[in-house]
Amino acid sequence: MSMNQGYTGMAAPPNPRRIAAYFGLAALGALTGLAGALVQAGWFPGGLVLALLGAAAVFYGGRVATGTAIGAGAAAVGWLVAVILLTATRPEGDFVFGAGTGSYVFLLGGMAAAVICATVRKVPRPEPDSARPGK
Repeated sequence: MSMNQGYTGMAAPPNPRRIAAYFGLAALGALTGLAGALVQAGWFPGGLVLALLGAAAVFYGGRVATGTAIGAGAAAVGWLVAVILLTATRPEGDFVFGAGTGSYVFLLGGMAAAVICATVRKVPRPEPDSARPGK
């Protein structure tokens, strides 16, 4: 008899692998935010599209990998923390984001992608015999 038997939902003890996955997704989200901040302005407008697609892929991948909305949320939190830290000006007056349309589209588009990926109703799963129709 396993220790997890009889536990459901929030009453279940925390799974160390899932917690590690959430921290890994947060780190991956932060790296995606950093890369997106640099790429979106450097190769405008293609870099902006690439940065938003990369962020959406990490958010949705977190959702699929963990099977929970928290997976997308963990990646989104990492992304948001990195992006917010990069928007702050330094004492020398340097900053990564300039005041322009591309920066605002990156910020708002990334947040919209995070919300969409976290609120997807159900992750589609292929049928077991979908590769062999008619069998």
